[in-house]
This record gives sequence, C-alpha cells and structure tokens, in this order.
Amino acid sequence: MEPANAARPARQPTAWTRPLQYAVGAWAAVAAVYTGTIPFWMAGTMTHAINQSIQRRQSTGFATPPPGFADTMTSMLNITLWVAALFGLAIYVVAIAGAIWRWNWVYYAVLVLLGLGLVSLPVNLANAASGGSINAAEGFSLPAQMLWLSIGFGLAGGALFIWMLVALVRRGPWAMRRVA
Repeated sequence: MEPANAARPARQPTAWTRPLQYAVGAWAAVAAVYTGTIPFWMAGTMTHAINQSIQRRQSTGFATPPPGFADTMTSMLNITLWVAALFGLAIYVVAIAGAIWRWNWVYYAVLVLLGLGLVSLPVNLANAASGGSINAAEGFSLPAQMLWLSIGFGLAGGALFIWMLVALVRRGPWAMRRVA
C-alpha cells in the first residue's frame, strides 16, 4: 500500500501541450479584452432600456417614479457592469496564469467555462437569425456588433472546448502524458 503523501507520477509535455497552452492563453486574453469593454458597450444600452421601461410604466397608468430614479438605476447598473467586468477580468487573468504554469485545476475550470459558453451559442444564433427580436419583446436588445462578437467567441470557444476535451481524453490535462 502506498503512503497517502506519495508523489504522483510526473507528466511529460507532448506536441499538443505548447499549442494548447497558447490557444487557452490567447482565448483568455481576447475574452479579457472583450469583458473589459462590456461596460463601455452596454452603458448606453442599459440607460436606454431603463428609460424605455419607465416610459412604458407611465403609459400604462402606473405612478410616476420619484425624480432621479432613472439616474439612480442607471448608476447602479453601471456599477454592476463594472464589478462584473472586473470579476471576469480576474477569472481570465487566472486562466492565463494557469495556461502558462499548466495548473491542472485551471484546465478543468477553463473546460467547464468553455462548455457553459456553448450553452449560450444556440440562443445567440437564434437571436441573430431573428434580427435580435428574441430580447426585443422585453424592451431590451443587444447591439448587433455585440451579438455577432458573442457568436464569434462562442464558435471559437466551442472549437477550443472540443480540442481540450480530445486532449484530455487522449493524453490528460494540458495534453501531457504520465511518465511511467
């Protein structure tokens, strides 16, 4: 019986290891830039959506909100966008570091993130095919360029997900084989 603290067999890089590291690092870097720009893209859209919502409520006979309500809501949403962007940036910085140092737990975390990104791809494709009318019913629609960027990232992330999954099954995390 092996002691509980016995060292695991070492892993040796293969021909797939370095390209996979570069691909994950590049994906995380591009995603970090995209995430960091979301508050700039969405601030105007969110302000417009809040104003439309208030106008819609007023036109249906609801009470007029207090003065400054729209400004307060817009400020809160902008702060939320910035906090979410900073949180996303932190995740992508950890993903880049994990790709550089080949942390196994980061490999699995990135694999899960890419898999979750695949879930939103069909919705984004349907939204693009309908001309953005899926969300327009609620009075909110993404700018067209953001929708197409999301689709592009979804396709690239899907391809990377498949590659990482194949590498994991065939060779192990970061496409590294165990040394006997």
